[in-house]
Amino acid sequence: MSPKILTVSIALAFSGAASLLFPQETAQAAPAVASVAKIKPADLTLEQVYRAKAYAGQAARQIQFSKDGRYLAYTWNPYGENGFDLYVHDTQTGETKRITSPALMKTYDAPEDWERFDKKAAQKEKEEAERQAKAEAQAAYLRGEKVNLMKWEETALEEVKREVAEKKAKDAAKKAETDAEAAKEKAAAAAKTGAASIAKADSDKKEEKKEAKDDKAKEIWELRDELKKKLEKEKLKPGDLYPGIDALVWANKKNELIFQYRGDLFRLNAADGKIERLTQTDKIERIVAYQADDNGYIYMDEKRLFNASFDKSTIRQLNRELIHPDDADKKYRIAHTVLSEDKQWMAISAEAPDAKPENGKPAPPSERQVEIMNYSERFATAKKVSREVSDDKRKVPATALYIRRVGDASARQPQPVFTNEGGDVWFEMSPVAWAKDGSRYTFSTWEREKDLLRIYVGKAEEGAKPQMVLERRGNVGHEVVNVLAPQFTPDSKQLIAVLDEQGYRQPYVIDVSNGNAKAILKGDFEAHSIIGFSEDSKSMFVLANKDDFAAMNAYKVDLATGGMKAIGQAGDFHRSSAVTETGDKLASMAGQWASRPELKLVDISKAKSTTLTQSHDPQWNAIDLQRPERFSYTNRHGDKIEAYVFKPAGLSSSDHRPAIVYTYGGPLNDRHIVETDSFQQTAYMFGMYMAAKHGYVTVAVDPRGHSNYGRKFSDANWEQVGKPQAEDLEDLTKYMQKNLGVDGKRIGLTGWSFGGFQTQYTMYTSPDTFAAGIAGAGPTEWENYNSWYSGRTIGKTERSKPNLRKYSLLPLTAGLKKPLLLVHGMQDPNVLYQDTVNVYRALLENGKESLVDLFLDPDGEHGLGGTVKPKSLHKKYEAFFLQHLGKAR
Repeated sequence: MSPKILTVSIALAFSGAASLLFPQETAQAAPAVASVAKIKPADLTLEQVYRAKAYAGQAARQIQFSKDGRYLAYTWNPYGENGFDLYVHDTQTGETKRITSPALMKTYDAPEDWERFDKKAAQKEKEEAERQAKAEAQAAYLRGEKVNLMKWEETALEEVKREVAEKKAKDAAKKAETDAEAAKEKAAAAAKTGAASIAKADSDKKEEKKEAKDDKAKEIWELRDELKKKLEKEKLKPGDLYPGIDALVWANKKNELIFQYRGDLFRLNAADGKIERLTQTDKIERIVAYQADDNGYIYMDEKRLFNASFDKSTIRQLNRELIHPDDADKKYRIAHTVLSEDKQWMAISAEAPDAKPENGKPAPPSERQVEIMNYSERFATAKKVSREVSDDKRKVPATALYIRRVGDASARQPQPVFTNEGGDVWFEMSPVAWAKDGSRYTFSTWEREKDLLRIYVGKAEEGAKPQMVLERRGNVGHEVVNVLAPQFTPDSKQLIAVLDEQGYRQPYVIDVSNGNAKAILKGDFEAHSIIGFSEDSKSMFVLANKDDFAAMNAYKVDLATGGMKAIGQAGDFHRSSAVTETGDKLASMAGQWASRPELKLVDISKAKSTTLTQSHDPQWNAIDLQRPERFSYTNRHGDKIEAYVFKPAGLSSSDHRPAIVYTYGGPLNDRHIVETDSFQQTAYMFGMYMAAKHGYVTVAVDPRGHSNYGRKFSDANWEQVGKPQAEDLEDLTKYMQKNLGVDGKRIGLTGWSFGGFQTQYTMYTSPDTFAAGIAGAGPTEWENYNSWYSGRTIGKTERSKPNLRKYSLLPLTAGLKKPLLLVHGMQDPNVLYQDTVNVYRALLENGKESLVDLFLDPDGEHGLGGTVKPKSLHKKYEAFFLQHLGKAR
C-alpha cells in the first residue's frame, strides 16, 4: 500500500519572520505506477537505453526521525522535479506532508532568483529534448531515412541572428540618444558663447561601408562563433536550478525541526505545519543543533558557532577564535567544532599551517599543479589542478584539539589536550564524538608511515589530556581507517569502534581499562556501517552483507550476545538509513534490480514495510527487458568470486556465443560492481542491451581487489596490482565456456578507471584470454596517481622516490595481441589523460598500431560528460565488439 500524501500549496506574500499555517487538505494516495508495454528486443535501441532524460529519479536525503520516533523527515522530489523539498511522514496516521515546494519557497526569494530558476529549468528541459531528438534523428539518418540533421543548428543560428540584431539596434538607439544629448549640450554651449552655429565638421559622420557581395558563408561562420559563445555563457551550473532544502535537525523534545534553505534557516512545527523564518542575511547559515532546552538553536557560518534564542534578539558566538602570543611557535586556527549533546562542552579541532620563518606567511601546499589542456578555443589553453603523488613531500598542518566549556567567551583559553606536529607525514584524525551524557569524548588517529592506529578517550575537562585506550601497529587493514568512527552507546558506558581484526570490518567493544577489543558479531562478512542504537543501549543497528555479499541489509544486533536479526527485505541493498531512538522503526533507501531503490519505512516490531517514495519514470519498464542472474565460481586459489550474467533468449550451454565481461577490480571503500541495486551504465545497462539485442552473453564480475569482501580481497593489489584480478578473469573465461554457452575465442573485456587499468593489464599479460578489450580512463602509471589511494592500495611509497614506477603498464604493452580501444576524457582531473597518451605511445613504439585505437572526449572529465554522452560512448562499444567478436550464431 502507498502512504497517504498531503500536498501543501500556499501562495502568500510576506516578509521578515513571518509564519505560515498549512491548510488541511484532503489526503490523496500516491500515484500508481503506470503499465507500460515492453519494447521487442529486436527493436531496442541505444537511444532508448541511454535516453537524454534519465529514467532514474532522486534518492531521498536527510533521512531523520523526530526524537520520539513519531515523525520521519526527509528531502526528496518526484521524478521530473528539480531540487529536494522537505517531506514529513506521520508514522501514527500514515500521512505524508510535502512541507516545501517551489511555489512556497518562491515567496521567500527575490523575483530575480526565480526568473533565473525558471529560465534555467526550461533550458534544461529543452536541452534534454533536443539531445534526444538529435540522437533519434541521427539513428534514422543512418538507417537511410530522409532527415534534416541541420535543423537544430539552423534554428539556433536564426535565434542568435535575431539576438545580435536586437543588440545592435539597442546599441544604435543608445548611441543615437547619447549623440543627441551631446549635440544638445554643444548647441547650448554655442548659444551661450554667441556662436552662430556648430562647426559642420562636428556633425560629419562616417558612412559604414557595405559589402559589394553578400557573403552568406561568412555570416554563418560568424553566427556560429556567436552561438558557441552563447552556449558557453549559458551552460548550466549547479546553482542555476531550484535547490530545495539543504539540511535539517530535529528538536530534542518537541516535534519541531529547523531546516536550511539557500543559506537561511526556517523553523517548522511538525504537527500543524507552521513555518517561521529565523534568518535572512547575505551570509550562509548552517544549522547545527537545537539548544538543550529547545528554547533556541545553534548555527554556524564557515567555522564560527553562534547561539540564538527564539524569544530574544541576543546572538552569542560560542567558539571564539583561538588567541596566541606573538612569539607562539604554532598559531592554530579553528578547523572544526563539535558540541556535546547537552551543549555544555565543545571540542575544537585546530590547525596551524606551515609558515615561512622569514615572513610568517603559510608555505605553499605540498600538491603540485598539473596542467590539463582545453582544446575548445581556437588555441589550446591550460588549467591547473592540484595533485599530490607518492614521491611528493607532504606538508600536513600541525593539529591541536581543545576542550572548552560552553559559557563565558571571556574566560581564559585552555591549553590543547592533544597535538600533532604534522609536516612530511601521513597523519589523519577522526572527528570527535561525545558521549550522550557529555562526560567523555573519543577520537582516533592513523599514522600511515608507522602503521599506527590509536583510539583515545578523554574527560569533559579543560586541559585534561585524553587517554589512549587502544593501539594497533602493523597491517590494520587499509580500508578500516575511513570507517573506524569510535562512538559511545547511548548510556555512555560502552565504546564501540569498527575494526578489521579478523579479516572483515565489523564493530568491536573497546575495554577502555586495558585496550582489549571484543568482537560483537560472528562470521565472515562486512558490517562497517553503524546506523544507531536503541535507547536502552541493548541493541545496535548495522548495515551488513551477512546473508549476501551483493546486498547490504539492515540488522538489529543484540549487544550482549551478538545475535543478528535481518530487518529489511532479502535482496534489498540498504544505503542512507536512520533508526528511531526507541529502536522500533527503520527508514532506508533500499531496493534491488526487480524494484528500483526507494525510501522504505520498516516497522521493526510488526515486520511491516511501507514505501514512501516513487522516484522513477514508469517508461523504464518498457526497456527493462531482462534481469541478470547471479552466479559464483571458485578461482584457482579456492576463493569464491561473485558475478552476474545477462543470458540471451534461447541460450544453451552448448552454444558458442560471443560474450563481454565488465570488471572494475580495485578497492572502492564500501562499494563493488555486483550489487543488487546497481544499474551501472556499462555492466548493467549495456550488458542488458547486448544480451537482448544481439544475443551476447554479458557478465559483470568482482575479482579479488574489490572492497566489501573482506581484507583478503581489498588487500589483493598490494605490491602485485592487477595480477590477482587477471588470474580470476582467466578462471572466469573457463567457467563461461563450460557453463554459459560461450565461445572461448570471442570474449571481450571492458572496464572503467581501475577497470580500465585492469583491462589493459590483462590484455598485455594474458594476451590470449580475451579477443578484444575496451579500457576506459585507466591509471597506467601509478606514480602519477593520488598518493592517498596508491599509497594505501598499491605499494609502499617513499618521499622523493617514484618507487611506484615499477607498477607502470608501459613496459607490458609489448604483450598485446588482440584489438584494444583506449577511451579517455581529455580534461580528466582524476586519472590524467597523459596516462592514456603515454600508454598509446608505448603501444605504437612496440608496433601495435594495427591493434590499438583511441576514442577521446575533448571536453570530458573522469566520467566523460563532455561531448561524448552515454549513448555515444556505448554506440562505440557496440560497434567495436560487433566488429571484433562478431554476431551471435
